Amino acid sequence: MPKKVDDSSILLWVDLEMTGLDPVKDRILEVAAIVTDWNMEELGTFTAVVKVDEKLMRERMVGEFWEKNKDSYNALVAQNADGEPAEQVERELLDFLKQFKVETVYLAGNSIHQDRKFIEREWPELNKKLHYRMLDVSAWKVYFENALHRQFAKPENHRALDDIRGSIEELKWYLKMIS
Repeated sequence: MPKKVDDSSILLWVDLEMTGLDPVKDRILEVAAIVTDWNMEELGTFTAVVKVDEKLMRERMVGEFWEKNKDSYNALVAQNADGEPAEQVERELLDFLKQFKVETVYLAGNSIHQDRKFIEREWPELNKKLHYRMLDVSAWKVYFENALHRQFAKPENHRALDDIRGSIEELKWYLKMIS
């Protein structure tokens, strides 16, 4: 872990739950964000539900993944009625970030490149605030599992805030292994 925390930048840990994985056809349903410093200490959290057309949800949220994750499916469908328009959620997330008064915001998470595709498409103003570099925990996972045959046991409940906390713990585990 770094001794001195860089206070000109933060990590914006994001996890999105979507109707599927196609950023053109699918939509963001839920977002959770945790801002941390470089010691992975939580500085703030943000969660929101995005209102998505119910017809789109019925059409896109089908198949093996959703059948295996019925609890997540049911929770996401149930909360949709209380969701906000995507543009409003983006504004709220941008307002959340303003409180940190930093120059650089790095997007972080597991397989964060996929979430970034949705951010680019649905939240262009947020995308402009993010540095082009990202901290992707899945890169660490690939190395540790294949080169070192070590695996982190991360719970997968497919709810955004829990998934982020799991990703932060996973990165802490990898960093502990190399320190």
